[in-house]
Amino acid sequence: MRVIRKYANRRLYDTEQSRYVTLEDLRSLVLAEEVFKVEDAKSGEDLTRTILLTIIIEQEQGDGEAEVFSNELLEQFIRIYAMAKPLPLAGYLEQGTRLMMEQQQRMQEQWSQAMRHSPMEMMREVAEENLRFWQQAMGGGINRGRTSSRSHMKSR
Repeated sequence: MRVIRKYANRRLYDTEQSRYVTLEDLRSLVLAEEVFKVEDAKSGEDLTRTILLTIIIEQEQGDGEAEVFSNELLEQFIRIYAMAKPLPLAGYLEQGTRLMMEQQQRMQEQWSQAMRHSPMEMMREVAEENLRFWQQAMGGGINRGRTSSRSHMKSR
């Protein structure tokens, strides 16, 4: 597992690459599905969740169109934490998110298949096939015609 150390000056150090990294670098690791752990350099405390939440907060603030957590949803999360016996929300969210991502990937695959076989693509493929057919058909006749006309020219 890749270990990232967080120092008191808030800097993050990647022990595998021996260099300082940014939250954006860690976001890239998440997207690449590379497993890592962020720990406090002094105490060794696991700070991974805190850093992941920070990445989400920055992403939410950075792009208004990419907003995932509405104010209402965040308020509901706070109410869940305040319950005497909080709901096992993590499991539901993980399962729901996994399902949503799988469906998104399937839709993208189906879309790319549909685009591959769009009417224009099909017409292009048919046109290419017809062109090859006519090139072969005419190529044989043209070559025979050239041969016969050359031999005819030589015989004169």
